[in-house]
Amino acid sequence: MGLDQVAYAKEHEEIQSATCLKAKKYVEVATWRKHPNLQGYMENLWRKRGWHGDFNCVDVELSKDDILELNSVIIKGDLPKTSGFFYGNDADEHYKKDDLAFCVEALKLIQKGNKIYYSSWW
Repeated sequence: MGLDQVAYAKEHEEIQSATCLKAKKYVEVATWRKHPNLQGYMENLWRKRGWHGDFNCVDVELSKDDILELNSVIIKGDLPKTSGFFYGNDADEHYKKDDLAFCVEALKLIQKGNKIYYSSWW
């Protein structure tokens, strides 16, 4: 058991509702295993948008501006320190290269008309 995380892309026309990732068809863009500070960042973004409850099996749409901000935060090393029972230890340095590659790929996919989502489960 533990924190599993994925970013995926869908074409705009295919989006129907914000349900759990497992119920959707998608194109995987990136995956992470126990990257707690990224999880905290995404949860903070989700809550800023007015959502409440457990941040588990929730899809968060990421706009171009969200990806650009995330890229900046990763470069600065400013992901929020986050912990949870299933989250594991700080993995920012371990995933930094992959995180930045995700941002580049996500921006390309957005430019092609896709929507980018982050989802996680523990």
